[in-house]
Amino acid sequence: MQLRQESAGCQMRYFKPKPGTKSAVRILNTPFADIAAFTMVVRALVLNNPIGCTSYRSVKKSHPPLEIVREMYTAKFLYTNDKGKRIGTGQEMYDSVDGYEFGIAAMITNMANIAAHQGKVRHIPGADHFSVLLKCHDPNGELYFLSIARDRVTLSSYIDEGIRKRVEAWAEGVPAMV
Repeated sequence: MQLRQESAGCQMRYFKPKPGTKSAVRILNTPFADIAAFTMVVRALVLNNPIGCTSYRSVKKSHPPLEIVREMYTAKFLYTNDKGKRIGTGQEMYDSVDGYEFGIAAMITNMANIAAHQGKVRHIPGADHFSVLLKCHDPNGELYFLSIARDRVTLSSYIDEGIRKRVEAWAEGVPAMV
């Protein structure tokens, strides 16, 4: 992991370019605490557009500056017997935050599933995964992708280094991503 030295002796993380295709990844020091913290960052990015993306038009369609292309939310579950011993695990994947939240409630109260496992079910929020893929249109006309996951941010398909610098500056200004 490469770190950039700050004047106060504190080290800050930065996006490390990957060889080959033009992409960069930023591994977060601490994963997002929960779905609420994750969603707040994604919504603020889309609503406030701090990286300066612009609207554009393709054949017969107008696009917003930042467009959510894909969402993926995975909830993990643990099944235990009366003695607390693990007797099974499970995971469910959803394509929206609402689906994720309703799905967790459904899994915990699904009596047929609980009976099939012959034990108690418990949601393990710390093991859950979240990711959102956004398509961004740069003022220079370039389209690139920004993937925000629970533990990393990946910038891909860009050419102009100014894009990486703007995304890096945005990420450094988000407390949950430092």
